[in-house]
This record gives sequence, C-alpha cells and structure tokens, in this order.
Amino acid sequence: MQWITRTIAPPTSACKIAASSLEALLALHPAAFEHLAQRLLREAGFLRAPVTGRTGDGGIDGLGIYQLSLLSFPVFFQCKRYRGSVGSSAVRDFRGAMAGRGDKGLLITTGTFTADSRAEASRDGAPLIDLIDGDRLCDLLRTYQLGVTTTVREVEDVTVNTDFWLFDMTRGEGRRDTTFNLA
Repeated sequence: MQWITRTIAPPTSACKIAASSLEALLALHPAAFEHLAQRLLREAGFLRAPVTGRTGDGGIDGLGIYQLSLLSFPVFFQCKRYRGSVGSSAVRDFRGAMAGRGDKGLLITTGTFTADSRAEASRDGAPLIDLIDGDRLCDLLRTYQLGVTTTVREVEDVTVNTDFWLFDMTRGEGRRDTTFNLA
C-alpha cells in the first residue's frame, strides 16, 4: 500500500487580510456596512453618496453622484452582507427598484456573485449594474486604506562572493580583478 502525502500551503498574507477584512465586514451592523460603502464611494471620487438608511427603502441603499471629467451622473447603490453568493434575482430586484429613477447601479457584497447574477447585471437592453464582490471590496478597502493599514517594507538580499576570499594577501596571488597595495 502506498501513502500519498499532500502539503497544503498556508494562505498568503493577502488572503489572510482579505479573510480577516471580510469577517470584520460581516460583523458590522447593516447600517454601518452601508455607511462604509458610502465612505468608499466618496474616497473613490463620488461627489456625494448619501445613504437612505431606512427600512423599506425599496431596495436602494443610497444614491451617489459620480463625476467623470465634464459629466456627472447618478449611481444607485445597494449593499449586501452575504457569506454565500448573490443570485440573479437580487440583481433583478435591484434593477426593478431603480426603474424610472436611474440607469446606473452598483451592487456591493461581502460574498460572491453567481454566473447567472453576473450575466443578469450586464444583460442587453437593461440598465448596467456594476458588481463588487467581497474580494474586490477588500482590494478597494486596501487601496483607499479604509480599515486596513499597509506598511511597505524594504527587503535586501545579500550574497557573499566566496571567490573574493580566495585571494592570498600574503603573496598577492588569487583574484586578478582586485588590486591591493601590499607595500
């Protein structure tokens, strides 16, 4: 009988940070998560991004105003603290809540999006809804340093050139590319 041993590498520090960030986000009160999304949008260049902050908001958590060069336009946003996946019905419901109010939406989750929800978000003939999943959210929090601190460290690699030490200093023999004055 032959035994097979597998070694599973520990998660990278980026994965550990993302996992820690997601756990912290999942522990937030829903209103606090919405306000964090508001802060993220402002840091990302939105002129304003008020949160509706009430029950029965019709599926709209906030309305941001984004300015791009000479144009500014409204972007509705919805926040979902999920451990699992956001399905296509959530995207359809959000689009329905936007109907007659605007053409641009942003759906932010701590979870992931199913393939169907991604397809629904970019369906032809319907207003586009941009999706930010948990991994992307953690990247954005890191980029804008919201709840995450990044410290840059410099690493120096040192190599010892053992040929250098072969020079016989008493007789002046050995390496020819180094000049020593032995007088």
